[in-house]
Amino acid sequence: MGGDDRGRWRANLQGEIDGAALYRAMAQLEPSPELREIYATLAVAEERHADFWRVKLNDAGVTDAPARAGWRTRVLIALARRFGTGFIVPTVVGHEQSDSHRYASQPEAVAAGMSREERSHARLFTAIGASSTAGLGGAAVTRFEGRHRAGGNALRAAVLGANDGLVSNASLVMGVAGAELAGRSILVTGLAGLLAGSLSMALGEWLSVQSARELFARQIAIEAGELETFPEEEAAELALIYQSKGLPAERAQEVAQRLIADRGSALDTLAREELGVDPEELGGSAWEAAITSFLLFSAGAIVPVAPFFLAEGATAVVWSVALSVVALFGIGAGITIITGTSALVSGARQVVFGLAAATITFGVGRLFGAVLGG
Repeated sequence: MGGDDRGRWRANLQGEIDGAALYRAMAQLEPSPELREIYATLAVAEERHADFWRVKLNDAGVTDAPARAGWRTRVLIALARRFGTGFIVPTVVGHEQSDSHRYASQPEAVAAGMSREERSHARLFTAIGASSTAGLGGAAVTRFEGRHRAGGNALRAAVLGANDGLVSNASLVMGVAGAELAGRSILVTGLAGLLAGSLSMALGEWLSVQSARELFARQIAIEAGELETFPEEEAAELALIYQSKGLPAERAQEVAQRLIADRGSALDTLAREELGVDPEELGGSAWEAAITSFLLFSAGAIVPVAPFFLAEGATAVVWSVALSVVALFGIGAGITIITGTSALVSGARQVVFGLAAATITFGVGRLFGAVLGG
């Protein structure tokens, strides 16, 4: 046993503490009884794993073992409290999938059965498997699966939306600053860029979501017609869907027949399973998506412009660059809530890319300013 083992055990303990805290919070916040039970069961498993690594560290004489959830987990819990557990489920799915083989090369974890349990957790979060659906009805399976597909990863979209606004407007502001325009001209240009970019993003998002809603509505109408005309074929299709999730053939057929008996439930299930959409939401509100996109882009785009409200010339440019660097690092670090990678590395990378774009536009602006100025 050496320092490498202790470092590995410490990292394992932190991961299990994070998982236990997150699943415990999700169990408390989840309105569905079936999902509450699933999350609570996962929390108990993670706490048991944490105890295993805690004992290992204690026996090795480590006195400063991790004792609380990390900042990423605390942010996810805060987001779940604000927006609901469904908001963070896609992120949790990604974490579970990436961690599913974490213990495969650790002999003590394999011997303790933790490697197998982590793989089971990953399967549970991507599809309800045979070992975890024996006591769940078809409606519960559908509700769990629907949350994984509906709406994509909202957290990722929020971070990237703000990043688009920040990088594009910082580049624009640096470009006109390079051309040595007056401070008020830079301010007006920056605000115009903010408004133009935000409106463009909002319109694009509205068209995207509205088109998807219209497509989903048409597909659901087709499913309704097929359900009315060929109910037995639709029942067989549902049975195959549940068999692919791991349900035994007889159980899958039983669930399918029960759903088909209620045409409303059957159509709802087919829409969720085949199309991956909640028929009541049809992929979400186009106006809500547009407004959200507008606000997120604006939140990023205002950062490089803000100093020009209060100052001009080199002072405003320096403050614009400084605020943009801080915001770029924050966005880069924020995206690691999803990826689980190093916040320092991701934040620094984002700063480098953002500054590179701003430097290029500043140089181009300087060149054109010199040419046009004679």
